[in-house]
Amino acid sequence: MAAAQVIRSEWTKIRSVASTVWTLSLAVVVTIALGMLISALSANGFDGMDPRQRLSFDPTLISFAGMSLGQLAMIVFGVLVVSNEYSTGMIRTSLAAVPQRGGFLAGKLGVATALALVVSMATAFAAFFLGQAMLGEHRASLGDDGVLRAVIGGGLYMTLIAVFSMGVATMLRSPMLSLGILMPFFFLISSILGNVDATKKIGRFLPDQAGGRIMRVVPPLDDDTPYGPWGGLGIMVLWVVAALAGGYLLLKKRDA
Repeated sequence: MAAAQVIRSEWTKIRSVASTVWTLSLAVVVTIALGMLISALSANGFDGMDPRQRLSFDPTLISFAGMSLGQLAMIVFGVLVVSNEYSTGMIRTSLAAVPQRGGFLAGKLGVATALALVVSMATAFAAFFLGQAMLGEHRASLGDDGVLRAVIGGGLYMTLIAVFSMGVATMLRSPMLSLGILMPFFFLISSILGNVDATKKIGRFLPDQAGGRIMRVVPPLDDDTPYGPWGGLGIMVLWVVAALAGGYLLLKKRDA
């Protein structure tokens, strides 16, 4: 099957499955709505902050507060894009139509990544502008130093979360097993490792903590992180590449 046909086929699969469309929609709504709420609460509480809190006040990052939940929907999207075919048995038909497994995987991930990127970028810019509107006089401008980088980085971060999930789902094949590992990894293990003094230096190299650095404009006080915003995103990219490589090697090795 030609590359164009593979891409067309994968696009049809994604848009014809209601669950994938709904998860992307949920990612948009949750990220924007929660970001607006936290921004409004932060604006109301600004006068009550102590001087140290005001020095580290980051209006750009605050508008992305909803990404903590929005990324959950992106994880589900990434898992469903890959594992739906395994759970329904359609993977056998797909691999019969596209015997070149590398081409099959590249087409699937390429289409899903492009869709995730468009949705994530639109969400990041919408969350920023609406969040800043809620912050009022405490808002940041897109032209301020580091702000445009942070907003674009927010879109890239959400996209990479989805792609990482696709790689893990390709390795594990099962949607329940994939979600059963990814959800605790991002929402429990990463949080614990990143907030316990003994493991902070390990936690900061996990994909979400390293990648999330790109959305910061104002660094925390007494920050000793050994990498900058782009360095953190680079670490996240390495995690994604490792997940995709693992998925590709296992897809080539085993039966459908």
